[in-house]
Amino acid sequence: MVPGARPTTTRYDRIVAAAALALSLALGRLPLRRQIAAVRLLRGLPHAGLARLEALNAAVLAVAPVWWRGRIACMEVSRATVIAAALTGRQAHWVLGARFLPDGAHAWAEVPEGAVGRDTGDAVDRPWMPALTVP
Repeated sequence: MVPGARPTTTRYDRIVAAAALALSLALGRLPLRRQIAAVRLLRGLPHAGLARLEALNAAVLAVAPVWWRGRIACMEVSRATVIAAALTGRQAHWVLGARFLPDGAHAWAEVPEGAVGRDTGDAVDRPWMPALTVP
């Protein structure tokens, strides 16, 4: 993907993603334990397919405003992807993970078929290990 280019998504997905991103940014103001409790409320839905989760993740990235002065990184995008899946009647897991050498933390969305946003950059030789999976 070309830097600065935005992925092509459907209008419906962008509307859902915009609502999910707004909710994700609002949840980001809460302590982490409250964020986890809020995402846990989304359990009980059937799991989304990997292709659908990838489409929702692309829509969240497409609607992320460039003028936003706050943080919109892996945690906010993955949480918004999980919320977008719930808004469409599907469930995805919000995963918080870590790795060693170099130390780091990362968040991604996951379904039984696979993960979205997990293997970025140099994650091939230094994989991310899940530390917490919600719900």
